[in-house]
Amino acid sequence: MYLIGVTPAEDEQGHITINPEYLDAVARAGGVPVLLPLTEDEEAQAELLRRVDGLLLTGGPDVHPRLYGEEVLPVCGKISEKRDAVEISLFRLALEMGLPVLGICRGIQVMNVALGGTLYQDIAAQLPGAIDHPCYDTPRDKVHEVTVIEGSLLHRVSGLTHFSVNSRHHQGIRTLGKGLVATAYSKDGLVEAVDDPNARFVTAVQWHPESLADRYAEAQAIFNAFVEACRA
Repeated sequence: MYLIGVTPAEDEQGHITINPEYLDAVARAGGVPVLLPLTEDEEAQAELLRRVDGLLLTGGPDVHPRLYGEEVLPVCGKISEKRDAVEISLFRLALEMGLPVLGICRGIQVMNVALGGTLYQDIAAQLPGAIDHPCYDTPRDKVHEVTVIEGSLLHRVSGLTHFSVNSRHHQGIRTLGKGLVATAYSKDGLVEAVDDPNARFVTAVQWHPESLADRYAEAQAIFNAFVEACRA
């Protein structure tokens, strides 16, 4: 059995929470999801990563703009500095260890910032001509199309160059982090997926495939490929 370390959320009372859709999608792919503690102890983090076969960075609040050299603007949303510290550290350790990594929504943003990239603090305010990305009231519905770059990891995984996705984010990648390549875009030019072509398996998407994977093959295929990479 292949263990997949999953980063959880933390509510205002300090309770650890997780959307079970992440766990279900990993399980359907043949992996065993394991919730990771939000510890900032790097020795503990390294030991945890030695015991799992892959790392899943999940969705959540905004990444602190300080981490990419900006002041917090009024359009920025809720921030979790604890998750920022934990997940950036986990991601960098996973890269050093050669572990497969999948990032989702906040996960793609964490990965990008960890590698020196920047974000739009609010797409609607900072990207002229942007489509309506934050569709929070329809979390499981497809609301816009993405174009996938031919030959990319996402293309090989899905077998498609165009498909529709859900969308519940107000931030997104502005400039790419070192080593990352954009592999999908929405029609307004926003980066919707990335990978590191030089890594064993490092990929991330801006939408939420875990909320689509029980009904759409191209969404579940992302998790299937991730867990398959963990077997290598």
